[in-house]
Amino acid sequence: MVKFFEVGDPYYALIKANTKEDAMKFYIEGVVADDEENLSNEMQEVSLDHAVKAYIHRTGFDQGFFFKDEITNNLKGREEDIVVMNGHLL
Repeated sequence: MVKFFEVGDPYYALIKANTKEDAMKFYIEGVVADDEENLSNEMQEVSLDHAVKAYIHRTGFDQGFFFKDEITNNLKGREEDIVVMNGHLL
């Protein structure tokens, strides 16, 4: 079962992955972080509902709550990867 993980430091990311270890790999590759011990402490598994709310908030999609079901289905259907990350890294 695919899960969602969130990390706030050093840079925010919402990640969809099978395991915390997989999520950490996506984060390390996408953000080029190298402090795995701190990352393991910072990264937390979150519920699908939390992931949807975080996605709506982080993307600035003002009408997001009107499309919550569509966003939920979109997040469920996504492949494992970083869903949202700090805009300063793009």
